[in-house]
Amino acid sequence: MSNVETDPDQVLCRAEDQHEGLSRRSDRAPVEILTARSVPLGGPRAMNVRRTLPQRQRSLIGPWCFVDHYGPDDVSRSGGMDVAPHPHTGLQTVSWLFDGAIQHIDSGGNAGLVLPTEVNLMTAGRGICHSEVSTADTKVLHGVQLWLALPDAVRHEEGRKFEHHAPEPVGFDGGELIVFLGELWGTRSPVSTYSPLVGAEIRLRPGASVDLPVDERFEHGVLVDAGDVAVEDVDLPVNALGYTGVGLSELRISNRAEADARVIVLGGFPFDEEIVMWWNFVGRNHEEISRYRQEWQDESDRFGEVIGYVGTGGPGRNASGLSRLPAPELPEVRIRARRNPPPHAQNTTPTTKENDR
Repeated sequence: MSNVETDPDQVLCRAEDQHEGLSRRSDRAPVEILTARSVPLGGPRAMNVRRTLPQRQRSLIGPWCFVDHYGPDDVSRSGGMDVAPHPHTGLQTVSWLFDGAIQHIDSGGNAGLVLPTEVNLMTAGRGICHSEVSTADTKVLHGVQLWLALPDAVRHEEGRKFEHHAPEPVGFDGGELIVFLGELWGTRSPVSTYSPLVGAEIRLRPGASVDLPVDERFEHGVLVDAGDVAVEDVDLPVNALGYTGVGLSELRISNRAEADARVIVLGGFPFDEEIVMWWNFVGRNHEEISRYRQEWQDESDRFGEVIGYVGTGGPGRNASGLSRLPAPELPEVRIRARRNPPPHAQNTTPTTKENDR
């Protein structure tokens, strides 16, 4: 998925050395609550997504650097998803759907359908571009789009990789687990990643609770899609992301609702490299980002070409008549530092207001 904001923020992410006091509920671990902000995805009817990473409060959870959550969205009203070809560098995109279907085409010659509970992972490396369009038979679109920052050692690789995996649900008392990336509770995904991490969907039946065994070296985030959910006995609103930091060997997730709950669990080793994010690029400094932008505008070989894109505006065009998304203008100022707090939950006051980045 693209960041289609016309004035995207610049984000410099790095570990900070100090942190404030912690807050707890009962004797469980503290939880930092990251609320979402609404971002229009583009097009004349602008499907909205809810973004919890990156933001001012925290920019990374392990290598996870971008979390968009959307739907359930009535495609007949919103127009669905139609993101014309757009570039990426230095990251992997992770597509995970609950409902609907999305046609993916990239400049590595890969085409595939994103379907519910089947993960699609695209590795940008040095550069790639792709398009994403919800299919004509999709009535409701609902899912998450995630990005992983690539370590410096592999972020310049030439290959444009695409992987697909349909993981099997694993049942436990009170619910089931679907691991789409990494490893959790004895289940491992075969999809290639470059940092120790986990990505999983957990479904809980009404009144159920699970003490999930996790890697205590990981920091974790829990995104609530549905249900009256508590993480470590702290109430977590729908659409919010609860962050727990490192040091936990188990993560308690509870459903207090009379209907099923669903959450996405993300985790990984704290990412100890400094990264800069702007628009759809992940780099290491302002000069890199500026170069990537210019090369995209110049239609350079770095990103290649998407063949076969059909948008809502017809073959090769989105509803606005664009055959590719133009890059926004860079701001006149250099990148402003955003220091990612250390891997421990900070004191926060839950709020219903949306955070800006």
